[in-house]
Amino acid sequence: MGQVLSTEKLLEDLAPLRGQSSIVTTNGCFDILHVGHLRYLQGCKSMGDILVLMLNSDASVRRLKGPQRPIVPQADRAELLAGLGCVDYVVLFDEDTPEPLMEIIRPDFHAKGAQYNEDNLPEIATLRKIGAKVKFVPMVENRSTTSLIDTIKQRLLADDSQAPVCSG
Repeated sequence: MGQVLSTEKLLEDLAPLRGQSSIVTTNGCFDILHVGHLRYLQGCKSMGDILVLMLNSDASVRRLKGPQRPIVPQADRAELLAGLGCVDYVVLFDEDTPEPLMEIIRPDFHAKGAQYNEDNLPEIATLRKIGAKVKFVPMVENRSTTSLIDTIKQRLLADDSQAPVCSG
């Protein structure tokens, strides 16, 4: 089982592993967990020995996704993700991108979903600067948080349109 750690404690844990194990990082909001997340993280883990998940804090998610998000608070998201067998460490960050954290962790590899490429990856300059290789994990069809939220909204709207009208 993985651990949710502060940046300082994570660096202490990683120090003796450097050079002996390959360190993979990935990042994201992971707001409403679903099987697409699990498969993505399993793909990330397959790229190396140690998987560090850099998780957007609640404040970061609100800035990126809007005031209605996150749905699940950061402590719950972090604990759930650390409980997945493929995640070794979870560390939170408050910035919009994990670039400052990447510079400190200095992974061997950074994994992202296949919806990205080196031309549209916001952190590519940082990854090149620290010498980390970028690897892309194939998308899991029809398994995204956005599509899940859209489905819920559509169903709620359909339910509202079929609700009985009260006469007073």
